[in-house]
Amino acid sequence: MNNTQAFINENKERFLDELMELLRVPSISADSSFSQDVQKCAEMLSENLKEIGLTNVEVFPTDGHPIVYGEKIENPSWPTVLVYGHYDVQPADPLELWDSNPFNPVIKKTELHPQGAIFARGACDDKGQMFMHVKAVEAMISSGELTCNVKFMIEGEEEVGSENLSVFVKEQKELLNADIILVSDTGMLANDVPSITTGLRGLSYVEVELTGPNRDLHSGLYGGCVANPINILCDMISKLQNEDLAVTIPGFYDRVENLSEKERSEMGQAPFSKEDYCKSIDIENVHGEKGFTTMERGSIRPSLDVNGIWGGYTGEGAKTVIPSKAYAKISMRLVPNQDPEEITNLFTQYFSSLAPEGVKVKVTPHHGGEPAVTPVDSIGYLAASEAYEKSFGKKPIPVRSGGSIPIVAMFEKELGLKTVLMGFGLDSDAIHSPNEHYGVFNFFKGIETIPYFFESFSKLSN
Repeated sequence: MNNTQAFINENKERFLDELMELLRVPSISADSSFSQDVQKCAEMLSENLKEIGLTNVEVFPTDGHPIVYGEKIENPSWPTVLVYGHYDVQPADPLELWDSNPFNPVIKKTELHPQGAIFARGACDDKGQMFMHVKAVEAMISSGELTCNVKFMIEGEEEVGSENLSVFVKEQKELLNADIILVSDTGMLANDVPSITTGLRGLSYVEVELTGPNRDLHSGLYGGCVANPINILCDMISKLQNEDLAVTIPGFYDRVENLSEKERSEMGQAPFSKEDYCKSIDIENVHGEKGFTTMERGSIRPSLDVNGIWGGYTGEGAKTVIPSKAYAKISMRLVPNQDPEEITNLFTQYFSSLAPEGVKVKVTPHHGGEPAVTPVDSIGYLAASEAYEKSFGKKPIPVRSGGSIPIVAMFEKELGLKTVLMGFGLDSDAIHSPNEHYGVFNFFKGIETIPYFFESFSKLSN
């Protein structure tokens, strides 16, 4: 891939400028007031795909935000790589916590990024990582070194649950026919410690509502006499975990995959500094299920967290009321063999059983997702491993991520294809948070590595 790498080196400045232009578009899928910007971003990507030499480029409308598709079928006998990414981004709120305008990208040097990092919403998740593939394919086409057919499917609803993607995939199976799916929406351990994500946790997300009296009551007249939904909600939530911080829902662990000591030992080879981990998020100590390391708690073990809780009076000053209602949002991260629908049902039954007389419980399921695992002996993984080794000069470490990408399991179910997760971001890149950023080194390293994946996948597929 010598010509490809030369093309990349000659066009780095342009690649970066084009990414910055993409980042200036506030393609926030969760807020309908930004719908025109989401559409604009899709059209910009469509034009870029056409410019680099892709054919059959189309912006497919959905019931929500559009999906951008394009392809380069060089030889029907070649293997085909389907690249997935998303161009929508999270809202930038709270804006006052950003050091610069989230949609006016700037490059600043940091301790972890001495070459500079791009600060903008979507820089890492996922515009920067998705755009690496576009530029890598451009380099391969321009240099005449494309070794696989390639298809792009870039959606605009990942940050709101990819509601319309599964409909598109089911309707366009022939169009999306491929041999492997390639995604960069994850990270690696460090800039000098490459890694490949081989597992993702699933998700069950619910909202709970407790109702007590038919209206807010005076806490002097009624305090101590009627059930307070907020007090009871806090008590019920506290019973969802025991003193060892294990989840107490009956049946919750019945299907959990327990890894062997050998597998856990191999995972333990990944570098981890408890001191640095705590320092990065300004905490004094770690916290989690007894008997497991921090890395294991965030990858191979399921978890339960309250994501939000509210009720009663929260305005300025005092208002002495016993609230009529209390609410919480609760997420459960799941591991292989745990079924999101089953876990949601188990949660609903158990949580409802915890409620005393005097309150009514309502559990509303929200989106969920299946966990996923990529075998480390698959052609896709081996090709990715070879690509990282050529680019970084060392073999990547297989790691399981604590995050969830529900579409990975959906792709396997609907298209029968495994997904390779080649992420180049870092945990410190503050995705979904103020001051999200993406290293300039990481952006270009991804563009340099992806062509090696195509080369290795083509070789191993024959």
